[in-house]
Parts: sequence; C-alpha cells; structure tokens
Amino acid sequence: MLSEKVVVSVVVVNWNGRSWLAQCLPSLQAQSFREFEIIVVDNGSRDGSVNWLNKNWPQVRVISLPQNTGFAHANNVGISAARGEYIVALNNDTRVGPDWLAAMVTAVSTAPNIGMIACQIRIWDEPHLLDSAGIEVDQAGIAWNRGWRQPVTTATTPCEVFGPSGAAALYRRIMLEQIGFFDTDYFAYYEDVDLAWRAQKAGWRCLYTPAACVWHKHSASARRTPTYKLFLLGRNKWWTILKNYEWPALVKALPLILAYDLLTMAGQVWQSRSIAPINGRLAAIKTLHHAIRKRPPATHPVTLSPVTPFWQLHHKTSHLKPNG
Repeated sequence: MLSEKVVVSVVVVNWNGRSWLAQCLPSLQAQSFREFEIIVVDNGSRDGSVNWLNKNWPQVRVISLPQNTGFAHANNVGISAARGEYIVALNNDTRVGPDWLAAMVTAVSTAPNIGMIACQIRIWDEPHLLDSAGIEVDQAGIAWNRGWRQPVTTATTPCEVFGPSGAAALYRRIMLEQIGFFDTDYFAYYEDVDLAWRAQKAGWRCLYTPAACVWHKHSASARRTPTYKLFLLGRNKWWTILKNYEWPALVKALPLILAYDLLTMAGQVWQSRSIAPINGRLAAIKTLHHAIRKRPPATHPVTLSPVTPFWQLHHKTSHLKPNG
C-alpha cells in the first residue's frame, strides 16, 4: 500500500496501453519515496485497461473518460483530482528507477523558484542513449529534446534547462495554479513546451536531475497515427510561438523562424509523403487570433538557446519524424 500522506501525485494518462501499464505501475510501486499517490486517467481505451486496473491495482485511483480527449486534457483532469504538493506527469509507456521520486523531491526543494524538474529519460530499447535530458527552445522557435540519442554519460550533471519533457516531469502545484495547466486546445504535442515557456515568463525555473531516471518507449501510441502527429506538431509549434514569444523579439526573429520552419516542413512532407505538416501550419494561421488572445503576461525575461545551424537541424528534430 502507498502512504496515506500524499506529497506527490503521479498522473499517468492511458490510451489502449494496458500492456505498458503492466510495466509502468510495478516500477512506481517500487519507489523508495512512499508519500505519493498514483492517478491513472484513461482516455477512452478499448483494450480493457480500466477493468484490468480495477481488478489488479485497487490502490491506484482510476478516472475513466468516455473518449480520447487528448494528452493535455486528460493530464488536466488528473491534476485537478491530485492531492499532492507536487504533480508528476508520466507517460504510460515508461518505467522508472526506484529512487526516481526521491531524486525529484530532493531537487525541487533546493530553491523556491524551481517549479519544474526534468528527468534523465533514456530510450527503452537503447538504455545507454538519452531520449531527453530536458527540453530546449532556440530563437527560431524550434523545440527539441536535449541530448537526444547522445550517450547517457554526456548528461550526468544537474543544470538548469528550459523545461521538462512531458513524458516524465514534476511540477509544483503552486506554479500550475499561478500559470495554468496544460493548454487543452493542443490535444497532444508541444503542450509541455508551452507550459514551460509560460512558467519561465512567470519567473519559474527548471532543474535537470539526472538521478531521476526513466526509460521511455518513445511515441508508442503516436505510431498508430503518424500523419495526425505531424499535423499537431505543425499547428502547435506556431501556437506556442504566437502565445509566448515577446513581440519585439518575434518581429526581429520572424524571417529566421519562417526560413527554418519551411525547411522543417519540407523535410516532413518529403519523409511522410503527406501534406499533414502543411495543413497543421494552415490550421495555426486560421486560428491566429485565438492563440494571440491567450498570450500570458511576461514578468521575467526568457532566455532562448542560440539558433541551431541548418546542418544540425535534422539531428535535433529527427525525433519528430512520422514514426518517432
């Protein structure tokens, strides 16, 4: 049994992932830190996930939604039901090390302005390689998983990063109450970038914590609908830029942003043989006013990474390929 005292609420969104939960939940149960609860938000699964959870995991709080409402909305449902001082978003296609929660709770307690913790996320099938050591955003508006496919040994030192990957992230509750939860209009993808950007603008910081170790089967669910993923990536990237980039800096950087985005889009269209990336950008244009209306106030400056050289762009964004 988990502790009745709840310091951390772990929210796991599930969609037809019963086989993944069978590996994720035991790793959570084995945590050395015990003052936590597990909330599984089921997004209208058709694989018997809810019945399986109720039968085999009575200690897990299960919230069953009638249909797939998207990663962002389902996480928000879990966050709203959470009792912990800290909220952890965790993908169902993960397993975590035994000291994962302990490392994050220790790290977030080191400074009051640390509102987010990024984990050391490793590739499930290649555990010597990184999936993410936090996310970064450059001045061209390109977001990427820091350290992707680099050796784990290259990311062993704690440091500040732009934000955590939504696959495994800790957030302070008081920060989320201040800046808002995930933007449900996103459905999936870039919602973690948007939240981190809003947090940075409000003065919160993110600490990469390599001792918080996670193994991730990257995009296990998204492989089923790769063109829709490319649509969402294209639309949500521009929503994130329009919502968060400060106007003077955006005007100055816009030619660069457009050039890099055209290059990225062309590569995605060629690779996928689909116009989904184009349709995503068109959808962002059609809803331009909607994104601008949601711009949060900026009380603190946000530092973006230097622009990625063209010849390095493929490596940094190749995890966004249709089947990635």
